Amino acid sequence: MKNTSTFLLAFIVFGSATLHAQQPVSLFNGKDLSNWEIFIGTALKGFDTLKAEATPENVYSIREIDGQKVLHISGTVNASIATREVFENYHLRLEYKWGDKVYSARNSGLLYHSYGNFGSGLGTWMHAIECQLMTGNNGDAYTMGTSYFEARVSELDKNKVYSPNGAPMAFGDNQSGGKIARKCSDAEKPAGEWNVIDLYCLGSKTIHVVNGVRVMECENAGQLVDGKVQPLTKGKIQIQSEGGELFVRKVEIEKISTLPGI
Repeated sequence: MKNTSTFLLAFIVFGSATLHAQQPVSLFNGKDLSNWEIFIGTALKGFDTLKAEATPENVYSIREIDGQKVLHISGTVNASIATREVFENYHLRLEYKWGDKVYSARNSGLLYHSYGNFGSGLGTWMHAIECQLMTGNNGDAYTMGTSYFEARVSELDKNKVYSPNGAPMAFGDNQSGGKIARKCSDAEKPAGEWNVIDLYCLGSKTIHVVNGVRVMECENAGQLVDGKVQPLTKGKIQIQSEGGELFVRKVEIEKISTLPGI
């Protein structure tokens, strides 16, 4: 059942117009959550009781760690917090760490270029391209719903692994690469330590950087409509609740006109 919150959240979005100044804008001010929506989706497998108990307020809430206000994501249910604003041509920085509570797995994701309705992707999320945060897969690219991208990859143990000199391959429903392009290296820090994700989106190209290491590049981002690819260069931003307790202390975004040479 759809459960969308319109209450004031702990993020403040200053609007995409502010990004024209090419200065970082904080989407998370640590005080309240505004201009974001929350959607409670499907239950984690074997955790129907937690789904019944889930509310927007207890899945996404404000906690204090070492004197700092942070966003707490319970992980008890599949859920989304999403901006109301649409963003394009930006650098987004997300700082997060895992908590002690694990239900299905230490799993979450930063979903960008999000479009459509909640529930379109796996019964919970909007259509989007995902920068995977799941432990062990941090930095993977995943096509949620009808999204599409291309990446240069090589084959490794039956996985399609990002390789700057690899062959270009299409990813998405019924595409040759499947739905997941794997990161080229593991740069995630141990559970309990803060991780930094830098996401760069410019036109139809995106770059995933984990703790300073470029692990993924996607090109020709799009959405599949009747089997045909339509360009996708902008969208809303979502952060998942998906089985593991998560703390977020920073979400910043700034307008860009070039991609970094990382």
